[in-house]
Amino acid sequence: MPRLTDPEFDALLLDAAAGAAAAEDLERAFAALTAAARAGLGDPDAAAAPGGLKAGERDYRIGGVFLVTPDRRYNMLVASAGFPPEQRRLCIPIDWNHPGVVVADRRPVLVANTDADAGFRQFLKTSRMGSSIYHPFFAGGRLVGQIVAASQARLTYDATDLARLGRLAWSAALSWASRSGEAWLAADYPAPDLWRAEEHA
Repeated sequence: MPRLTDPEFDALLLDAAAGAAAAEDLERAFAALTAAARAGLGDPDAAAAPGGLKAGERDYRIGGVFLVTPDRRYNMLVASAGFPPEQRRLCIPIDWNHPGVVVADRRPVLVANTDADAGFRQFLKTSRMGSSIYHPFFAGGRLVGQIVAASQARLTYDATDLARLGRLAWSAALSWASRSGEAWLAADYPAPDLWRAEEHA
């Protein structure tokens, strides 16, 4: 099964944007976008390719949005899909690893094969992922967050997927602006169930 065609992805994006616009709150709006990233990006056949999965691994994907916390200490997970419940508010120190690179450099990141990237660090509690992508979004010129997707199968994502994730990031920026994202985040952070990555390193 090939990747989605451009028209197919356009339709998925329209549905996701409509879902975000109709959502009851900001996190649900983001969830419509992360669900699209999880379901619509990447090579569906990556797991079947030689070296795609190692023994004991399985074909699954995750997605989420990381927001820069008001104190600028963390990238904090919201609207997660596929993360364990206890990591609902996973917080990664703002300068750590690829999410930190996105914040520091204000640019998207593609890690096609995490085995080949010495800078990759696994924060998902349940297993190591094999391929991941990260795309920032902005408000008033300020980086406020990033939308991410990952797959356990190596070489799932490529530059086409990163560009498509950028279109979802644009929708995330619109959701942030229209839903008073700064006020929402100030009310949510620090949540009582913060899962601080540095405490589990």
